[in-house]
Amino acid sequence: MPSLAEMLARARRAVLRHGVSEEDADELVQDAFLKVEQYERTHAARSREALLVTAAVNLSIDRSRRRARSPFVDIDDFHAIADATPDPSQIVEQQARLRHAAEGLATLPERTRRILLKRRLEDMSYAEIAASEDMSVAAVEKQVARATLQLMKWMAEW
Repeated sequence: MPSLAEMLARARRAVLRHGVSEEDADELVQDAFLKVEQYERTHAARSREALLVTAAVNLSIDRSRRRARSPFVDIDDFHAIADATPDPSQIVEQQARLRHAAEGLATLPERTRRILLKRRLEDMSYAEIAASEDMSVAAVEKQVARATLQLMKWMAEW
């Protein structure tokens, strides 16, 4: 009597001969094995190996028929066609969050707000900001750190 590994390997080879891809072959053999296990709970099989190979081949035939009926739909592509846009409630929530952040930004002193925006939105270096604001680099770093901390606290209250 062949081992389970030998039976699975034979079923896999049979499915591959029917034009199934390597990845799909493993899945089909596993599905066939589960079907054979379920079948054997209520029926006696003369040859478990023959039953496994037949089940795997039949599953591959069923799969190819399904694909022939609807060639434009591949089961693996469902995630690719899913709509990734947020639902209306998420859009409303994000807009409210953005308005709250803008209100927090408005509470900052003008110079601090300007420095933070140069750093975060314009992606200027601390040295560039220091030169444009006639400040030291350390002072700019402190302004950015304080503004960031203040905005984080503001947003945490929301």
